[in-house]
Formats: sequence, structure tokens, C-alpha cells
Amino acid sequence: MVNKLNIKSIDKIKRLAAKGKNGLFLATLWLASIIIARKIWQYTRRPVFRLINVVLICVVFIATSSFAPVTTVHADSITGEGVSEVEMTPDGMLVIEDELPQEEYLLTEVTDEDDVASLDDLMEHLDEEVEIEQETDTEEGAYEGYEFDKSAWNLLLINKQHPVPDDYTFTLGTIKGNMKCDERIIEPLAQMFKAAADDGINLEVRSPYRDISRQEYLFDRKMKNYINQGYSYIDAYKESSAVVTVPGASEHQIGISLDITSDTYSMLNEGFEDTDAGKWLKDNSYKYGFILRYPKGKEDITGIIYEPWHFRYVGVEAATVMYEQDLTLEEFIDSL
Repeated sequence: MVNKLNIKSIDKIKRLAAKGKNGLFLATLWLASIIIARKIWQYTRRPVFRLINVVLICVVFIATSSFAPVTTVHADSITGEGVSEVEMTPDGMLVIEDELPQEEYLLTEVTDEDDVASLDDLMEHLDEEVEIEQETDTEEGAYEGYEFDKSAWNLLLINKQHPVPDDYTFTLGTIKGNMKCDERIIEPLAQMFKAAADDGINLEVRSPYRDISRQEYLFDRKMKNYINQGYSYIDAYKESSAVVTVPGASEHQIGISLDITSDTYSMLNEGFEDTDAGKWLKDNSYKYGFILRYPKGKEDITGIIYEPWHFRYVGVEAATVMYEQDLTLEEFIDSL
């Protein structure tokens, strides 16, 4: 009986079943309707034996396909962090429960709502007497009257081609609770949040430093989402790496990048660019040493989708040059 079924139909049924509980239910109905329709005319002779045959076929098909039941686990058993509840099939397929709408899920690195820091949390780090300046210890390259060392900590290029050096060290400072970043960027961050507040903009940090395990979890979750949609492993990797930075090549891992939103818009998606906070950051962040790390129209250079919420510290002088010349960090470093 199974051999007589249309192979394409079986493939479609399996893909539908792999999409989750609803897909499993629909796929089961689909399969049952096909079998019943093809068997109904045969029930005129020896119906009992034929019915047993149909039942056995269904049992074998379900037991050997991706229809296998799922087991609920918690994310902390995977990453050590209580992130969300997930499901995992026996063959290792990860199914995210309560997924975001597709367009938002593909663009968002979700953080816990409790992991948010505002100006109030940064006030203790704010020294209004301090003037923020670019730190330059050596004179490797000159640019527009400034001198830069591209090996300096604040200009270290981290991307897919330049992963975090094995010997790189830095000291974490606390923003709030478990939220941390490189302690050297907390003062300029506080200055920027204070300036924004003076202009009526209440900024919020949503994702500062992330260790390698957290980055691996985010990347793996994105991979599983694409694979569950039917992407090949290679295609899933390609798409995922354009949305979530490959573990080992994320600036979040060295504490100099932050995801910033506001008290009126918390989503990490392109809509942030149209908010007052998004516009303020784009036009003013360079004054405090921060750059919009992954700008629109430069995706082929950065290798990452446009992220109007993602800012990286490079120092005031370098940020000023990049802002005025419309340069990415990759372009700036290549020019030195």
C-alpha cells in the first residue's frame, strides 16, 4: 500500500509533520484520508483482515517517521541559562515553543525582559566632570589629522574572518545585576544615555556582554529554526550567520557591543530606525565613541543584516571619522 502512495505526497506529509504539533495533526489527517480513500473499495472482501493491514501500515509509518513524539526540556539544561521552554525530538531537532512571528523571529536576538538597564542604572557610573576622549597609545596610522592604532582594544576588528583572539583579555564592569560589559565603555555609555535623556529620549541597554555559551545557544536556535523549515544545513548556516553572529566572532563576547532600544520601543528589528531613539542614536552616538555597527546598505561588507539597534564602542575620534565618512569598521580598518 505504501509503495502505491505518491512519493511527493509522502515527502510533503513529512515536512508538514516536522513543523510542530499543529503540523503533525494536519499531516496525520492527510495520511489517513489517503489510506482510507484507497482502501475503501477493497473492503468488499475480507474486511477484517484488510482493516488490520491498514492499521499496521499506519503504526509502522508513524513510528519510523518524524512524527515521533517530542519531549519537553528547559533551555537551562542546554545552556545553563533559564531562557525559554523548548522541545526537542529524539533525533535532535529543536522546536521553539511560542515562536515570534516569522519576520520578527528572523531579525531578533531575544533577551529576557528583566535584562534591561536604563539611565537610572548607569547614574552611579556617570562622572559629568570627565571629558571622554579617544585613547591612543601608539602611532600606527594617521587619518584626517587623527592617529590610530588598529591593534588597540577599541579598534579590534571582530567578524567572521577575524574571530576573537585566543589571548584577548579584558575586565568586565557591571551595568546592572548580571548585565556586564567592558568596564572601559561604561562611562561613555552613561554619558550618552544622559545626553539622550536631556533630549527627551530614554534609552535602554538590552544585550551587552554575552559569553560563548549564550552566543552558541542563540546561533544554534536560529539554525534549528531554519532547518525545521526545510533548509539544508549549509543554507541554514549561511542564513543564520547573517542574523546571529557566529560564536567566537561576536563583539558581544568582548563586551564592547550593546543592543540599545528605548522605553517606548523594545523590539530588536528594523522598526527601531524610525523611532526617536533610533534617529537620535544614529545622529549622536559617535559623539560618545559609539558607531552603528551594521548599517543599511553595507551588508555585503559587514556580512550581517542591517541592525539599527546594535552599537559598538570605538572611541570618539574613530567614531567621528567613521560617521563623517560613512564607513563601517571594516572599511575604516582597511584604510589605516
